[in-house]
Amino acid sequence: MPQTLVFLHAHPDDEALLTAGTMARASSEGQRVVLITATSGEAGLAAHELQDRGLADIREEELVRSARMLGVQRLELLHYADSGLHGDRVTDDGTKTLCQAPVMAIATRVAEVLAEEAADVLVTYDQAGGYGHPDHVRIHQVGVAAANLAGPSKVFAVTAPREPFAIGAQLADRYLSLPEDFDPEQFMNAFTPRSEITHRVNVRDFVDFKRAALRAHASQASGGDVRTLSALLALPRPLFSLLLGTEFYRRLQ
Repeated sequence: MPQTLVFLHAHPDDEALLTAGTMARASSEGQRVVLITATSGEAGLAAHELQDRGLADIREEELVRSARMLGVQRLELLHYADSGLHGDRVTDDGTKTLCQAPVMAIATRVAEVLAEEAADVLVTYDQAGGYGHPDHVRIHQVGVAAANLAGPSKVFAVTAPREPFAIGAQLADRYLSLPEDFDPEQFMNAFTPRSEITHRVNVRDFVDFKRAALRAHASQASGGDVRTLSALLALPRPLFSLLLGTEFYRRLQ
């Protein structure tokens, strides 16, 4: 019997980076896929000309294209303001960022979608917010609260094994010339210890969908620094499949 899977994300492109393979696979198997995105990602890094055009609108358009490629049947944008990389962003018009808005207020909106969809599964973030982005931490809090309100039978946190990131950060700090504010310690508590990961989803047959979803977020491959999306898209397909052909989850309830 088909199920309804709801994926709760913080910014446009998070769905492509973290859960695109699972979403495409679920859709291909006849499951209903719903995507909730909390912000428009307007505080993300991008080329100046894109900022001048209105980055929020551009990123929302990119999100719609990505969702279409992944088989999403319902897309909900909550339109909270992006909190910025450190969670302390102040908006020009004084509107509340995702981190400033009360958890239960956000969770109530998410729970309404869960109830409308009679959701079987909710996917949120792990307690660490992945690599610690404040908006991702808030989405974990919101997801847990919304699940308690609406009661889907299964709740999962999308994550990754902590150990490779921790080792990589230590090696990079030792051997590479990195910005002064780079702190390898932040990766010691990032994501989830390998032993606590409960589910590994093989998405190798769907990596082309994942690459297409990443390409849809073209604004996030722009700008002056080395960007995660552009680096991933530059990988040869076999290496891309090797690195991103499994998506990781921890069951929360």
